[in-house]
Amino acid sequence: KNIYCILPCAKTCGTGRSYEVKETNIYVTNDIISGIGTAPDGFIADRTVQGKNKILSVGLVNAHNHAYMSVFRNSADDVLFEEWLFKRILPLEDKLVDEDIYWGTQLSCLEMLKSGTTTFLDMHITKNIVPKAVEDVGMRAVISKGIVGEGTAEYGLTRLADAKEEINNFKNSKLVSFMLAPHAIYTCDSEYLKIVTEEAKKLNVPIHTHLAESPVELKDALEKYGKTPVEYLADLGVFDVKTICAHCVQLNDNDIDIFKKYNVSVAANPVSNLKLANGIAPIKKMLDKGINVAIGTDGPASNNGQNMFREMNFHALLHKGVNHDAEAVSALETYKCATENGAKALALDNCGVLEVGKKADLFVMDIN
Repeated sequence: KNIYCILPCAKTCGTGRSYEVKETNIYVTNDIISGIGTAPDGFIADRTVQGKNKILSVGLVNAHNHAYMSVFRNSADDVLFEEWLFKRILPLEDKLVDEDIYWGTQLSCLEMLKSGTTTFLDMHITKNIVPKAVEDVGMRAVISKGIVGEGTAEYGLTRLADAKEEINNFKNSKLVSFMLAPHAIYTCDSEYLKIVTEEAKKLNVPIHTHLAESPVELKDALEKYGKTPVEYLADLGVFDVKTICAHCVQLNDNDIDIFKKYNVSVAANPVSNLKLANGIAPIKKMLDKGINVAIGTDGPASNNGQNMFREMNFHALLHKGVNHDAEAVSALETYKCATENGAKALALDNCGVLEVGKKADLFVMDIN
């Protein structure tokens, strides 16, 4: 009631549609936005929320996360990526039990909800636990079990079977949907990546992966394949499936052109990339090229937080600095990356923007 709302408008910013703040009323029926400004016919409110001196926004979309890692927050600081992953985090993961993962995921969900995030894309290490935790919280999520393997080796096929089982077990969920998540090019060989890609086509689900995250990953790919990580996945046919790639720090211009050709979405993770000394992704170049760029926090172990406002702040400020351009990656562009672009990257066409007919995934900020 009489609340300031961030609404899409006819104006455009650097990445297309823009937004305006307008004082109006929002009407919600069940879980759908049923009216903006004017109540739908026959609408009778069961509950009225007073919006004076508040701003209402569509919920933020965290486009890359490992929510269960809240139990590892601050456990591996001031180390490079390779030590962080292989010597610190993976040994800790081996000690986790299902109960750790359940409560760790719920803790991240609470932190996200309290800072405006209503939807996230997760990559986890078990089966059935994370979607159950998300449903119990009542949040929206796209879930992907991180899978690794070499060709037809049993351990890789078993992890793929676990991912398929999880998808089947929650196929009727109203809150969670799924992707397949080959972890990275350094934990999945070429034959296994092809197997996962073909399975994604059969299941009609997107692919979620880490890509071009570190200087070492780029160096190793060039030495082993004679290609960048992006060129490597493109040549394997992975991008024939709808794909969202996390990080994408170590890119050249041809890599960006490949993303454009295959409509690959990118999940930028500025704080994680800084903490692990991996660099700064060429976000302005990607936005200028028309790449769908979303924003994610990455997991709490590589970020130490789950607040998308903090992530948006870094997302906007970093690229002004590195491009020496105060208009590079504007506030409007950043907001779109964190909402509409994120929903698009997650293959969710029913949320991400404050419009009639969309899901009423909303949050309210106190202006004071």
